[in-house]
Amino acid sequence: MNWFNVKLIFAREIRDQLRDRRTMFMIFVLPVLLYPLLGMSLLLVAQFVQEQSSSVLLIGSDNLPDDPQLVDEDRFREPLFASPEKRDLLKLEFRDEPLSDDDGDGDHMKAMAVQEMDLHGYDLVIYFPRNFDVRLQEFRDQLKQRDGPNQTPAAIPSPQLFFDKSKDKSNLAYKRISQVLRLWTIEIGDQNLAESKLPATVTRPFTFSNTDLAAPGHSNTSMWSKILPFVLLIWALTGAFYPAIDLCAGEKERGTLETLLSSPAERSEIVMGKLFTIMSFSIATAVLNLAGMALTGKFLISQFSGLGGMGDIGPPPMLALVWLPLALVPMSALFSALCLALAAFARSTKEGQYYLMPLMLITLPLTILPMTPTFELNLGNSLIPVAGMMLLMRETIQGNYGEAAKFIAPVLAVTLICCWFAVRWAIDQFNRESVLFSEGERVDVGIWIRHMLRDRGPTPTVLEALLCGVILLVIRFYAMSSMKPQDSFAGFAVSTAVIQIALIATPAMLMAVMLTSSPRRTLLLNKPALLTLPAAVLLAVALHPGVLALGKVVSDVFPMPSAQMEQINEMLAKVQADAPNVWMFLLIVAVLPAFCEEIAFRGFILSGLRHLGHKWQAIAISSIFFGVAHMMIQQSLMAALVGIIIGYVAVQSGSLLPCIMFHVTHNALAIADGSLSKNPRFEWLYSGAYQWWIVALGAGIAAALLLWFRTLSYSRTEEELWQETVDKPAQATTG
Repeated sequence: MNWFNVKLIFAREIRDQLRDRRTMFMIFVLPVLLYPLLGMSLLLVAQFVQEQSSSVLLIGSDNLPDDPQLVDEDRFREPLFASPEKRDLLKLEFRDEPLSDDDGDGDHMKAMAVQEMDLHGYDLVIYFPRNFDVRLQEFRDQLKQRDGPNQTPAAIPSPQLFFDKSKDKSNLAYKRISQVLRLWTIEIGDQNLAESKLPATVTRPFTFSNTDLAAPGHSNTSMWSKILPFVLLIWALTGAFYPAIDLCAGEKERGTLETLLSSPAERSEIVMGKLFTIMSFSIATAVLNLAGMALTGKFLISQFSGLGGMGDIGPPPMLALVWLPLALVPMSALFSALCLALAAFARSTKEGQYYLMPLMLITLPLTILPMTPTFELNLGNSLIPVAGMMLLMRETIQGNYGEAAKFIAPVLAVTLICCWFAVRWAIDQFNRESVLFSEGERVDVGIWIRHMLRDRGPTPTVLEALLCGVILLVIRFYAMSSMKPQDSFAGFAVSTAVIQIALIATPAMLMAVMLTSSPRRTLLLNKPALLTLPAAVLLAVALHPGVLALGKVVSDVFPMPSAQMEQINEMLAKVQADAPNVWMFLLIVAVLPAFCEEIAFRGFILSGLRHLGHKWQAIAISSIFFGVAHMMIQQSLMAALVGIIIGYVAVQSGSLLPCIMFHVTHNALAIADGSLSKNPRFEWLYSGAYQWWIVALGAGIAAALLLWFRTLSYSRTEEELWQETVDKPAQATTG
């Protein structure tokens, strides 16, 4: 790569972007104007925002005891409130007239409260039953006269609160009145203890003293450590997207991309020049917006000082100004590469803007999840893209440098790997003439459907394969959320058969019949070479020790909750014990999923993805679909890794049958592993599976088998499939 050419392209793109008034306004002018205007709007709105009082109807005030008082004149007694302002927020009205004889009936009181709240607009109704004060005094007298602990005074009739939980004002009134009544009840209890000649400390023998160990000036780091990384990454993504659209889709519309492509610069050099340009604007957007928010926030905090505790909010730690820019560089590189690839794929500026929403929907959960208190920085979470960087920034802002230092390497490694794949994807897009020179078009659903059904190829297109994968994931999601776990073999067998046959295999086979001219070729229903079947079985056996060891590592990195693990193991044990025999259990758990899942993922989906022109890219994407379909993170990771091996076997053998044999053997060994581990006679075999020399021996045999699969020559190469995709539109036109 000639970095001089990269520098020239970078300077060209920067110069063009600086000439664009819209880009300059969005990146440099908008942050300066937006946040002060938002602050002014907040100040104006705050002048009209006041705490509203709650209207409370108190029925039976003449039944209240005189000591301790609950009501003083027309309001609740002042000592029951933290401040006089809180007392003014509860407006009392009284109703002392006698009720009907059935006033103690619950349904009658409920209907009466609903009527009062609807007709007169009360937020809450309090009812004290008749003779409440008399019964309370009787309780006290019996308490003083009792001879021993076995004599229990007669119960006091309970007052009733009526409120509407569906209404915010009624809910607020309930919260306010609950605090008042709680303090009043404590006063009554303390008075009862005093009359019984017992100190109040009998019920509250001690209290906890609170000591804040936070260093001076660090009391707000927890809040800032969540807000600042989130704002920084969101603006880094937003700042990368719009320049990327203009540098790719915009140049397509203006017709200036051909001039750049005809230059001596390689496509990779063009991509790197554009990437550095997008990164520059992404970093500038994030920094300027963060600075605008900080300045506006500081002004607002000073204006609201003393109101609602906002004056206690201090500025963020100064070291955050060091850690945030360091983390911003790799994240801007990742977002810029993704945006560049998507923008290159877009045929127009308008189409490119549509791609922002899916990218934002994928990024938002990864940025919001680290803001939850239970999501901590550990090895497993540090391997999650974007989320790991968020957690690392959170720990550094909070000053936990020792904890953050443990996971700097995995976080940076994952981020750089994702950057590399994103850049390679962008370069791949720029190497495709069909992507760079595609023109915007109007989509007619009817014409598109007729085209799919009429101009069918022997195998599905990439879009059809991706559509099938998404449909299967959506169906699997709703099926898993609607079906209840079964602890009997009959129920488990029925639910498994429905999921595998009706929801996985059937959609793939229907799409193969409707969208392709050769379902047999699409689903790889070819006769394999004779030795591929035992080789696939032996490959699964050889990989089993390594899969067990790797599964243990995955379980340690991403531990499953013990309660969930026990529930799953208990359910499987009941199902297996309820099965007629072990062969029926293997048929449902091992054989049926192997047939159905291979038809869908290594049949239809992999056949369509091979039109991408890259064998390993097709295998990887189909394996990701296969892994996500298993839902649980531990199973998904292992299924995706095993899916890569099965996908390679499918491509090299050209048949689905070796894949099914591998899948059946893999599932059967997993079931046998769980059974043998409980049998003392086979304990040596089970424990031996984790020994390093058995794992190494199995890996060596597996490597030899994979090299043998590499020597197989299947008739359909990636080049032929790619050419088939290119020639298909021309054939449809001439036909």
